[in-house]
Amino acid sequence: MAPQRQKHDDHASETRPLLQNNEHQDEENSQQEDAKVVKFGDDDQEDPRRWKHSRKMANVFLIALMAILTPLSSSMFTPGIDEIAKGLNTSTETVIACTTGHVVLMGIGPLILAPLSETFGRRIMYMICFTIFTLLQIPSALAPNIETLIAMRTLSGFFGSVGIANGGGSLSDMFDPSHRAGVFGWYMLGPLMGPALGPILGGVIVQRLGWRWVFWFLTILSAVNTLAGYFLLRESYAPKILDWRKQKLEADHDSQAGYVVEGQDSRPLRTKIAVSLTRPLRILAQPIVLIMSTYQALLFATSYSIFTNMQRIYGGEYGFDNEKVGLLYLGPGLGFLTAVWFIVPRIDTVYNRLAAQNKDGKGLPEYRLPLANIGSVCLPLGLFWFAWTVEFHKPWPVTIVSTFFFGIGMVSILNCTTNYYIDCFEKYAASAIAAGALFRGIVGGVVPLFVPSLVDAISYGWTISIFGFLSVLLAPAPLLFFFYGGKIREKYQVDL
Repeated sequence: MAPQRQKHDDHASETRPLLQNNEHQDEENSQQEDAKVVKFGDDDQEDPRRWKHSRKMANVFLIALMAILTPLSSSMFTPGIDEIAKGLNTSTETVIACTTGHVVLMGIGPLILAPLSETFGRRIMYMICFTIFTLLQIPSALAPNIETLIAMRTLSGFFGSVGIANGGGSLSDMFDPSHRAGVFGWYMLGPLMGPALGPILGGVIVQRLGWRWVFWFLTILSAVNTLAGYFLLRESYAPKILDWRKQKLEADHDSQAGYVVEGQDSRPLRTKIAVSLTRPLRILAQPIVLIMSTYQALLFATSYSIFTNMQRIYGGEYGFDNEKVGLLYLGPGLGFLTAVWFIVPRIDTVYNRLAAQNKDGKGLPEYRLPLANIGSVCLPLGLFWFAWTVEFHKPWPVTIVSTFFFGIGMVSILNCTTNYYIDCFEKYAASAIAAGALFRGIVGGVVPLFVPSLVDAISYGWTISIFGFLSVLLAPAPLLFFFYGGKIREKYQVDL
């Protein structure tokens, strides 16, 4: 059953329900009527949505690598927490703060980097930020004390967040809504698989080469990706491309001819930056975004809490060495891959089928949400299963199978929610995704700090069950917004 719809006359406004026209937009439209408007033609090959598939995928590949390397670095050292603590003469709880600073700044970074990409373009933000991210791995590898390591990890979380901050916006630039979710699912493997793959690689490196080589390895990978980006990454933000075209027309012809870019914000740069930097927070205040971002925050808080305690659980309780503990992260990793392969491509299928039922054939953002209900079931199932099999010390394969279902739930919810944001906000998709990233970054980074103490106080079973109960509480959200999201969005519009 499709959600309740507005009348056909209101349908066009409902496809962009969170964008509210304002006086400034009306003024721009008036100016454009009297000027030569620079815009893309129907078959314009400079339009990112008309690029060849190979060019699009080159951009996706490079951005996805950035999006996987930063989360990878957030957890890659976790199998060596004990070794780092010994090497830097500190406690394991203090070493976990390296993850906290990194993940929190991964959440805060998009608040600044995403809106700036909507002012200056995507490519320049990717290249500047990821160059700095690469350089920050060097002092991490050479850190003489825990204070230096925490500082470098925290800063690298901010600059490395650029792939997560702008990736959704870049995909929105290049792909039509009817074909976006499948590609987006593979891109989203970065933020999801990074924390799972990191300990697998880190376990081998720490065991054989020592913990400092974790950061030398990250330096090499990041440098290769950054260098490839300088040569292969192309600008995909349409307003920026059109602005370049406008400048060329003015240089080739008459600079006084009155060229304007279609939909361009003509306000002073300082004003545009100020408006851009507050945009994610204004988006976050929208009730649907706030609730679904809370759901995302729960996902990341849960995953990082489990990942940072895998060494303690399986090293202490089951007697595994670093390499074996690292391999256990394949459990959630296989769940991620299964969801991306079998569930995520169906997001487009469901969207297109529901859209076909409308007279004009256009879809609504709510059509992205049905498959999130799969995740709403798998998530608590996996968490309660893991909690009590670990608590009662069941054989380790029984405990790890539960993380497979956790992985499926996480991918399903995160992909459906993020595609929902993109469809709602279109040109400002990066800011919308940044709004969600703020919550999940702060909560996902801070909560794991308290988990070891909570485990000591009430046991593994009840600690992880708390996350399970919260996931049950939020489980109805996708279903609720599928039916009533349109009315809520119309009532709580955002002036962007």
